[in-house]
Amino acid sequence: MNKLFFNLTFIFVLAPLSWGEIKATEIMGKMDFWTKITTDVTSQFTITQQRVKQGTKIMKGLYYRRDKDDAFLIFFTAPDSDKGTGYLREGENMWFYPRNERKFQLINRNENVGGTDARAGDFEARKITELYEVRKDENGKEILREETLGKIPVYYLEVVAKVKDVTYPRKSYWVTRDKFLLLKEQSFAASGTLMQTAVYLKYTMINKKYFPLKQIFIDEFDKGNSTMLEISGISTDKIDDAVFTKAYLENLSK
Repeated sequence: MNKLFFNLTFIFVLAPLSWGEIKATEIMGKMDFWTKITTDVTSQFTITQQRVKQGTKIMKGLYYRRDKDDAFLIFFTAPDSDKGTGYLREGENMWFYPRNERKFQLINRNENVGGTDARAGDFEARKITELYEVRKDENGKEILREETLGKIPVYYLEVVAKVKDVTYPRKSYWVTRDKFLLLKEQSFAASGTLMQTAVYLKYTMINKKYFPLKQIFIDEFDKGNSTMLEISGISTDKIDDAVFTKAYLENLSK
């Protein structure tokens, strides 16, 4: 991995799982519950993209999110080449608005944000139970075990998509055993090829729910490429309904 960010050293230690205590489906439900924010969120974001051939690019912008109706809006403010470009989740639709074309394009969760390793789906409320189901082994048992990630006790589980509109069709999760927070995620293509590793470095609490502040996305296909997403300046003031509309994003881009 690129030295721009940090060195990752993980130690995995298998441990017996108390099958009568918890199931993978329960873990997925708790992951959704503890990260579904009950208030509106406005913040700034910084995306630091590292490319082997292009070097480092830093992008900044505004981020509006309201989980009660799955709405969010992303708007780039820097650099000048990206300023005015935005992404909008409105109802069941996700839209991309490139400043230069000034025309909305319907996209899915798998769309790269600003050409980085971050995906449009990374900005919405986590919906693991809606999008995925537990992957089972050849004996029909859930793939679930207890491990240690560094020194942190975690559950390891694997999931497969049950809908088409997902970032990746198959994923592996490392989830803390105490708070059910996602620490590490590996994403695979349908062929089983590892495409991306995501690490969740920092969370904060908003109204007793957990909100990720710092994530890194490592491109496993094009080695050496990675993206850091950082959230700052969080406000929980109510957001006007008009913010989550095409008209608002168009006006921001002018």
